[in-house]
Amino acid sequence: MSHTSPNAVLLAAVLLALSSQTPALAQDHPYTIQQHWTLGDAGKWDFAALDPVRHHLFLTHGTAVEVVDAQSGKLIGQIPAHGAHGVAFAQDQKLGFISNGQSNTVTAFDLDTLQVKQEIAVPGKNPDVILYEPTAHKVYAFNGKSADISVIDAVSLKVLSTFPAQGRPEFAVSNGAGKIFFNLEDKAQIGVIDVASDKITTTWSLKNCVEPSGLALDSAHQRLYSVCQNKNMVVTDAQTGRAIASVAIGEHPDAVAYDAARATVLSSNGAAGGSLSVIHQQDADHYALADTLITAQGAKTMALDAESGTVYLPTALDGKFTVLVVTPNHPSTP
Repeated sequence: MSHTSPNAVLLAAVLLALSSQTPALAQDHPYTIQQHWTLGDAGKWDFAALDPVRHHLFLTHGTAVEVVDAQSGKLIGQIPAHGAHGVAFAQDQKLGFISNGQSNTVTAFDLDTLQVKQEIAVPGKNPDVILYEPTAHKVYAFNGKSADISVIDAVSLKVLSTFPAQGRPEFAVSNGAGKIFFNLEDKAQIGVIDVASDKITTTWSLKNCVEPSGLALDSAHQRLYSVCQNKNMVVTDAQTGRAIASVAIGEHPDAVAYDAARATVLSSNGAAGGSLSVIHQQDADHYALADTLITAQGAKTMALDAESGTVYLPTALDGKFTVLVVTPNHPSTP
Protein backbone atom coordinates (compact mmCIF):
# COMPACT_ATOMS: atom_id res chain seq x y z
CA MET A 1 0.00 0.00 0.00
CA SER A 2 1.48 3.36 -1.03
CA HIS A 3 1.54 6.47 1.14
CA THR A 4 1.72 10.17 0.12
CA SER A 5 3.89 12.44 2.27
CA PRO A 6 2.35 15.56 3.87
CA ASN A 7 4.76 17.79 1.87
CA ALA A 8 3.60 16.27 -1.40
CA VAL A 9 -0.02 16.84 -0.48
CA LEU A 10 0.73 20.48 0.35
CA LEU A 11 2.62 21.02 -2.92
CA ALA A 12 -0.22 19.52 -4.94
CA ALA A 13 -2.73 21.77 -3.19
CA VAL A 14 -0.66 24.88 -3.94
CA LEU A 15 -0.26 23.95 -7.61
CA LEU A 16 -3.97 23.27 -7.92
CA ALA A 17 -4.80 26.66 -6.40
CA LEU A 18 -2.44 28.49 -8.72
CA SER A 19 -3.71 26.69 -11.81
CA SER A 20 -7.29 27.49 -10.91
CA GLN A 21 -6.45 31.19 -10.53
CA THR A 22 -4.47 31.58 -13.76
CA PRO A 23 -7.45 32.12 -16.13
CA ALA A 24 -9.01 34.63 -13.76
CA LEU A 25 -5.76 36.54 -13.42
CA ALA A 26 -5.41 36.71 -17.21
CA GLN A 27 -8.95 38.02 -17.51
CA ASP A 28 -8.28 40.65 -14.87
CA HIS A 29 -5.72 42.40 -17.07
CA PRO A 30 -7.64 45.24 -18.74
CA TYR A 31 -5.45 45.43 -21.91
CA THR A 32 -3.59 42.99 -24.15
CA ILE A 33 -1.04 43.44 -26.95
CA GLN A 34 -2.91 41.87 -29.86
CA GLN A 35 -0.73 42.65 -32.88
CA HIS A 36 2.67 43.92 -34.03
CA TRP A 37 2.79 45.89 -37.29
CA THR A 38 6.24 46.14 -38.87
CA LEU A 39 6.80 49.20 -41.07
CA GLY A 40 10.42 49.15 -42.28
CA ASP A 41 13.66 50.22 -40.65
CA ALA A 42 13.48 51.87 -37.25
CA GLY A 43 15.19 55.24 -37.68
CA LYS A 44 13.69 57.99 -35.53
CA TRP A 45 10.04 58.30 -34.63
CA ASP A 46 7.89 60.55 -32.49
CA PHE A 47 4.12 61.08 -32.31
CA ALA A 48 1.23 58.92 -33.40
CA ALA A 49 -2.16 60.44 -34.29
CA LEU A 50 -5.43 58.87 -35.37
CA ASP A 51 -7.84 60.36 -37.90
CA PRO A 52 -11.13 58.96 -36.55
CA VAL A 53 -13.11 59.94 -39.66
CA ARG A 54 -11.02 57.94 -42.14
CA HIS A 55 -9.55 55.45 -39.64
CA HIS A 56 -6.05 56.39 -40.69
CA LEU A 57 -3.13 56.16 -38.26
CA PHE A 58 -0.39 58.77 -38.81
CA LEU A 59 3.13 57.94 -37.60
CA THR A 60 5.86 60.58 -37.67
CA HIS A 61 8.99 58.76 -38.77
CA GLY A 62 11.94 61.06 -39.47
CA THR A 63 11.79 62.12 -43.13
CA ALA A 64 8.21 60.97 -43.67
CA VAL A 65 4.86 60.57 -42.02
CA GLU A 66 3.60 57.06 -42.66
CA VAL A 67 -0.15 56.62 -42.99
CA VAL A 68 -1.56 53.23 -42.03
CA ASP A 69 -5.02 51.69 -42.13
CA ALA A 70 -5.90 51.61 -38.43
CA GLN A 71 -7.73 48.30 -38.75
CA SER A 72 -5.44 46.23 -40.95
CA GLY A 73 -2.05 47.86 -40.41
CA LYS A 74 -1.61 48.18 -44.17
CA LEU A 75 0.54 51.10 -45.33
CA ILE A 76 -1.64 53.54 -47.28
CA GLY A 77 0.86 56.25 -48.11
CA GLN A 78 3.68 58.53 -47.02
CA ILE A 79 3.91 62.29 -46.66
CA PRO A 80 7.38 63.90 -46.97
CA ALA A 81 8.58 65.59 -43.79
CA HIS A 82 11.70 67.12 -42.28
CA GLY A 83 12.23 65.82 -38.80
CA ALA A 84 8.53 65.20 -38.27
CA HIS A 85 7.14 65.52 -34.75
CA GLY A 86 3.36 65.92 -34.55
CA VAL A 87 0.20 65.73 -36.67
CA ALA A 88 -3.02 67.72 -36.18
CA PHE A 89 -6.35 67.37 -37.98
CA ALA A 90 -8.65 70.15 -39.14
CA GLN A 91 -11.64 68.03 -40.12
CA ASP A 92 -13.76 71.04 -41.07
CA GLN A 93 -11.09 72.07 -43.59
CA LYS A 94 -10.25 68.47 -44.63
CA LEU A 95 -6.64 69.32 -43.87
CA GLY A 96 -3.89 67.83 -41.78
CA PHE A 97 -0.81 69.62 -40.43
CA ILE A 98 2.67 68.22 -39.69
CA SER A 99 5.28 69.97 -37.54
CA ASN A 100 8.81 69.73 -39.01
CA GLY A 101 11.50 70.27 -36.39
CA GLN A 102 14.46 70.30 -38.78
CA SER A 103 13.12 72.82 -41.31
CA ASN A 104 11.07 75.00 -38.90
CA THR A 105 8.01 74.52 -41.06
CA VAL A 106 4.49 73.15 -40.89
CA THR A 107 3.23 70.97 -43.75
CA ALA A 108 -0.44 71.35 -44.73
CA PHE A 109 -1.84 68.31 -46.55
CA ASP A 110 -5.17 67.03 -47.86
CA LEU A 111 -6.71 64.44 -45.52
CA ASP A 112 -8.43 62.59 -48.37
CA THR A 113 -5.59 62.40 -50.89
CA LEU A 114 -2.59 62.88 -48.53
CA GLN A 115 -1.18 65.35 -51.06
CA VAL A 116 0.88 68.25 -49.73
CA LYS A 117 -0.83 71.61 -50.21
CA GLN A 118 1.71 73.99 -48.71
CA GLU A 119 4.86 74.25 -46.62
CA ILE A 120 4.44 77.04 -44.07
CA ALA A 121 7.58 78.58 -42.55
CA VAL A 122 7.17 79.50 -38.88
CA PRO A 123 9.30 82.07 -37.02
CA GLY A 124 9.97 79.68 -34.14
CA LYS A 125 12.61 76.94 -33.91
CA ASN A 126 11.85 73.23 -33.79
CA PRO A 127 8.04 73.15 -34.00
CA ASP A 128 7.13 70.04 -32.03
CA VAL A 129 3.65 69.62 -30.57
CA ILE A 130 0.94 70.83 -32.96
CA LEU A 131 -2.76 71.42 -32.26
CA TYR A 132 -5.84 72.49 -34.19
CA GLU A 133 -8.39 74.70 -32.42
CA PRO A 134 -11.73 74.27 -34.26
CA THR A 135 -13.71 77.23 -32.94
CA ALA A 136 -11.20 79.77 -34.29
CA HIS A 137 -9.88 77.62 -37.19
CA LYS A 138 -6.30 78.08 -35.99
CA VAL A 139 -3.29 75.78 -35.86
CA TYR A 140 -0.88 76.17 -32.95
CA ALA A 141 2.74 75.04 -33.35
CA PHE A 142 4.62 74.78 -30.05
CA ASN A 143 8.28 75.53 -30.78
CA GLY A 144 10.60 73.67 -28.41
CA LYS A 145 13.95 75.38 -29.03
CA SER A 146 12.70 78.97 -29.20
CA ALA A 147 10.15 78.49 -26.38
CA ASP A 148 7.33 80.18 -28.26
CA ILE A 149 4.07 79.37 -30.04
CA SER A 150 3.26 80.10 -33.69
CA VAL A 151 -0.38 80.53 -34.76
CA ILE A 152 -1.50 79.67 -38.31
CA ASP A 153 -4.82 80.46 -39.96
CA ALA A 154 -6.09 77.05 -41.16
CA VAL A 155 -8.09 78.69 -43.97
CA SER A 156 -5.51 81.04 -45.52
CA LEU A 157 -2.50 78.97 -44.30
CA LYS A 158 -0.81 82.19 -43.19
CA VAL A 159 1.10 82.70 -39.95
CA LEU A 160 -0.92 85.05 -37.75
CA SER A 161 1.45 85.53 -34.83
CA THR A 162 4.17 84.04 -32.66
CA PHE A 163 4.20 84.70 -28.92
CA PRO A 164 6.40 83.59 -25.98
CA ALA A 165 5.41 80.38 -24.21
CA GLN A 166 6.93 81.53 -20.86
CA GLY A 167 8.94 78.30 -20.78
CA ARG A 168 9.62 75.17 -22.81
CA PRO A 169 6.26 74.04 -24.21
CA GLU A 170 5.21 70.42 -24.40
CA PHE A 171 1.92 68.61 -25.11
CA ALA A 172 -1.23 70.71 -25.52
CA VAL A 173 -5.00 70.15 -25.56
CA SER A 174 -8.00 72.30 -26.48
CA ASN A 175 -11.27 72.37 -24.56
CA GLY A 176 -13.13 73.27 -27.78
CA ALA A 177 -14.50 76.38 -26.08
CA GLY A 178 -11.79 78.97 -26.58
CA LYS A 179 -9.06 77.71 -24.25
CA ILE A 180 -5.85 75.77 -24.86
CA PHE A 181 -3.85 74.13 -22.08
CA PHE A 182 -0.21 73.12 -22.44
CA ASN A 183 2.54 71.78 -20.19
CA LEU A 184 5.61 73.89 -19.47
CA GLU A 185 8.24 71.19 -19.16
CA ASP A 186 11.04 73.21 -17.53
CA LYS A 187 8.77 74.95 -15.01
CA ALA A 188 6.38 72.15 -14.04
CA GLN A 189 3.40 74.32 -14.91
CA ILE A 190 0.31 74.35 -17.11
CA GLY A 191 -0.15 77.39 -19.33
CA VAL A 192 -3.61 78.56 -20.37
CA ILE A 193 -4.07 80.29 -23.74
CA ASP A 194 -7.08 82.46 -24.59
CA VAL A 195 -7.78 81.60 -28.24
CA ALA A 196 -9.51 84.91 -29.01
CA SER A 197 -6.50 87.03 -28.04
CA ASP A 198 -3.74 84.40 -28.46
CA LYS A 199 -2.33 85.34 -25.08
CA ILE A 200 -1.39 83.26 -22.06
CA THR A 201 -3.85 84.33 -19.41
CA THR A 202 -2.51 82.30 -16.49
CA THR A 203 -0.16 79.52 -15.44
CA TRP A 204 -0.79 76.85 -12.81
CA SER A 205 1.90 75.06 -10.82
CA LEU A 206 1.98 71.27 -10.93
CA LYS A 207 2.74 69.88 -7.48
CA ASN A 208 4.66 66.61 -7.21
CA CYS A 209 5.66 66.88 -10.86
CA VAL A 210 9.07 67.05 -12.54
CA GLU A 211 9.26 67.87 -16.27
CA PRO A 212 5.67 67.28 -17.40
CA SER A 213 5.38 65.95 -20.94
CA GLY A 214 2.07 64.36 -21.98
CA LEU A 215 -1.25 66.12 -21.34
CA ALA A 216 -4.84 64.91 -21.75
CA LEU A 217 -8.27 66.37 -20.94
CA ASP A 218 -11.47 64.88 -19.56
CA SER A 219 -13.92 67.42 -20.96
CA ALA A 220 -16.97 66.13 -19.10
CA HIS A 221 -15.38 66.46 -15.66
CA GLN A 222 -12.95 69.29 -16.56
CA ARG A 223 -9.86 67.41 -15.47
CA LEU A 224 -6.35 67.70 -16.92
CA TYR A 225 -3.82 64.84 -16.74
CA SER A 226 -0.09 65.63 -16.85
CA VAL A 227 2.48 62.83 -16.85
CA CYS A 228 5.80 63.70 -15.23
CA GLN A 229 9.36 62.39 -15.28
CA ASN A 230 9.33 61.63 -11.56
CA LYS A 231 6.98 58.71 -12.41
CA ASN A 232 3.87 60.57 -11.38
CA MET A 233 0.63 61.62 -13.07
CA VAL A 234 -0.90 64.82 -11.73
CA VAL A 235 -4.60 65.64 -12.02
CA THR A 236 -5.61 69.32 -12.25
CA ASP A 237 -8.99 71.08 -12.27
CA ALA A 238 -9.23 72.63 -15.76
CA GLN A 239 -11.40 75.49 -14.51
CA THR A 240 -9.50 76.62 -11.43
CA GLY A 241 -6.02 75.07 -11.65
CA ARG A 242 -6.56 73.34 -8.32
CA ALA A 243 -4.48 70.21 -7.69
CA ILE A 244 -6.83 67.22 -7.49
CA ALA A 245 -4.78 64.03 -7.22
CA SER A 246 -1.56 62.26 -8.19
CA VAL A 247 -0.94 58.64 -9.20
CA ALA A 248 2.29 56.66 -9.57
CA ILE A 249 3.05 55.62 -13.18
CA GLY A 250 5.92 54.06 -15.13
CA GLU A 251 9.34 55.46 -15.96
CA HIS A 252 9.95 57.97 -18.76
CA PRO A 253 6.33 58.80 -19.63
CA ASP A 254 5.75 60.86 -22.74
CA ALA A 255 2.11 60.63 -23.85
CA VAL A 256 -1.15 60.29 -21.93
CA ALA A 257 -4.70 59.68 -23.16
CA TYR A 258 -8.12 59.73 -21.53
CA ASP A 259 -10.63 57.06 -22.56
CA ALA A 260 -14.01 58.45 -21.49
CA ALA A 261 -15.95 55.32 -22.49
CA ARG A 262 -13.88 53.18 -20.12
CA ALA A 263 -13.21 55.79 -17.41
CA THR A 264 -9.50 55.12 -17.90
CA VAL A 265 -6.34 57.22 -18.17
CA LEU A 266 -3.41 55.66 -20.07
CA SER A 267 0.24 56.69 -19.77
CA SER A 268 2.80 55.33 -22.26
CA ASN A 269 6.22 54.96 -20.66
CA GLY A 270 9.29 54.37 -22.79
CA ALA A 271 12.02 53.41 -20.30
CA ALA A 272 13.81 50.05 -20.37
CA GLY A 273 11.17 47.36 -20.74
CA GLY A 274 8.49 49.89 -21.60
CA SER A 275 5.05 49.97 -20.03
CA LEU A 276 1.52 51.25 -20.32
CA SER A 277 0.13 52.51 -17.01
CA VAL A 278 -3.62 51.85 -16.80
CA ILE A 279 -5.33 54.19 -14.33
CA HIS A 280 -8.94 53.74 -13.29
CA GLN A 281 -11.03 56.88 -12.81
CA GLN A 282 -13.23 56.13 -9.80
CA ASP A 283 -14.79 59.57 -10.06
CA ALA A 284 -13.60 63.05 -11.08
CA ASP A 285 -11.37 63.39 -8.01
CA HIS A 286 -10.22 59.83 -7.31
CA TYR A 287 -7.87 57.62 -9.35
CA ALA A 288 -6.05 54.33 -8.84
CA LEU A 289 -3.44 52.41 -10.81
CA ALA A 290 -5.30 49.37 -12.15
CA ASP A 291 -2.53 47.65 -14.10
CA THR A 292 0.90 48.00 -15.69
CA LEU A 293 1.14 46.38 -19.12
CA ILE A 294 4.69 45.60 -20.24
CA THR A 295 5.19 46.91 -23.79
CA ALA A 296 8.65 47.64 -25.27
CA GLN A 297 11.49 50.06 -24.70
CA GLY A 298 10.86 53.27 -26.65
CA ALA A 299 7.07 52.86 -26.76
CA LYS A 300 6.62 56.30 -25.25
CA THR A 301 4.05 57.93 -27.53
CA MET A 302 0.62 56.66 -28.52
CA ALA A 303 -2.66 57.23 -30.26
CA LEU A 304 -6.04 56.21 -28.85
CA ASP A 305 -9.10 55.16 -30.83
CA ALA A 306 -11.81 56.61 -28.57
CA GLU A 307 -14.49 54.39 -30.11
CA SER A 308 -12.88 50.97 -29.82
CA GLY A 309 -10.43 51.75 -27.03
CA THR A 310 -7.52 50.47 -29.14
CA VAL A 311 -4.12 51.97 -28.31
CA TYR A 312 -1.33 52.27 -30.89
CA LEU A 313 2.26 52.44 -29.60
CA PRO A 314 5.10 53.14 -32.07
CA THR A 315 8.52 51.73 -31.15
CA ALA A 316 11.42 49.68 -32.55
CA LEU A 317 11.73 45.91 -32.31
CA ASP A 318 14.77 44.08 -33.72
CA GLY A 319 15.76 47.20 -35.65
CA LYS A 320 12.36 47.59 -37.31
CA PHE A 321 9.85 50.38 -36.87
CA THR A 322 6.90 48.65 -35.22
CA VAL A 323 3.46 49.54 -33.93
CA LEU A 324 2.14 47.66 -30.93
CA VAL A 325 -1.65 47.33 -31.16
CA VAL A 326 -3.15 47.14 -27.68
CA THR A 327 -6.84 46.39 -27.14
CA PRO A 328 -9.10 46.46 -24.06
CA ASN A 329 -10.30 43.15 -22.67
CA HIS A 330 -13.52 44.52 -21.22
CA PRO A 331 -16.44 46.45 -22.72
CA SER A 332 -16.78 50.16 -22.15
CA THR A 333 -18.69 51.48 -19.17
CA PRO A 334 -22.33 52.41 -19.89
